[in-house]
Amino acid sequence: MTDSSLETADLNAPEGSNEASAPAAETPVAAAPAAASDAAAASDLAPAEGDAAPAAAPAAKAAPEMSPAECAAKLKALFPAIFGGGGFKPLKLRIQADIQERAPAQFSKAQLSSFLRRHTGNTGYLIALGKATHRFDLDGQPVAELSEEHRLAAREELARRRGLQQERQAAEQAERDLAQTQARNRAGLLHDFERTTLTLPNFCVLKGVTEAELPGLLEIARAERAAQPVREARPANAGPRGPGRGRPEGRGDGRSEGRGAGRPAGRGDGRGDGREQRGPRGRAPGAR
Repeated sequence: MTDSSLETADLNAPEGSNEASAPAAETPVAAAPAAASDAAAASDLAPAEGDAAPAAAPAAKAAPEMSPAECAAKLKALFPAIFGGGGFKPLKLRIQADIQERAPAQFSKAQLSSFLRRHTGNTGYLIALGKATHRFDLDGQPVAELSEEHRLAAREELARRRGLQQERQAAEQAERDLAQTQARNRAGLLHDFERTTLTLPNFCVLKGVTEAELPGLLEIARAERAAQPVREARPANAGPRGPGRGRPEGRGDGRSEGRGAGRPAGRGDGRGDGREQRGPRGRAPGAR
């Protein structure tokens, strides 16, 4: 099941199923169950064309040409409950016939088929289809239960897409890793070439490259080195914390000066004089 075909068979008629009124009459609605299989696609437009002869009159008027984006915007404006920005809802079977009945001659079969293929193939729609229990009409109202077959088909398609996405991401990561490894090897080759004292043949043998390959590899390595951002040289007075964040000049002297200036004048000398006049036990000389 492909990205664009999931659920499309339940919603869109084949491109050639409505070219004339006779084929439509040969595929009545009762020929296919409401939510059974891809056979329901043949009756998507049958009710709009086979009910009565006057129904063919509006079809004679050609629908205006519009781009896919214009078609989507117009459907969103006409039926915001189902095509608005409020999230995806599983569409009612044969909803294409309902659109042409509610908005006659405003959309061609090709325009609606193209829109519905993209809409029902959207990953968000498949997620909603895999979780929902009902289908919804143009007014956003539930009209029929969603079959487990269609829920399972949506989940399988999502699992397939996840597998492809994982494979693609793994391949992209492998390519990035290979490119980085090759760039490092070229940088090392250039570094050694600019410093080697070996002869060219000996250098090539040592590095495992031919003399014909070496100039091209060195040219690529020089271009890659030139493309790298230039590192700014650190200022001479910059410490570990950056320029201007070191210890202020004279901080140590300032502390010592501050401490000396904060003491009362002569305090140390006075204590020293007093101690010198005291005896062994702190008594003044001559005291009893």
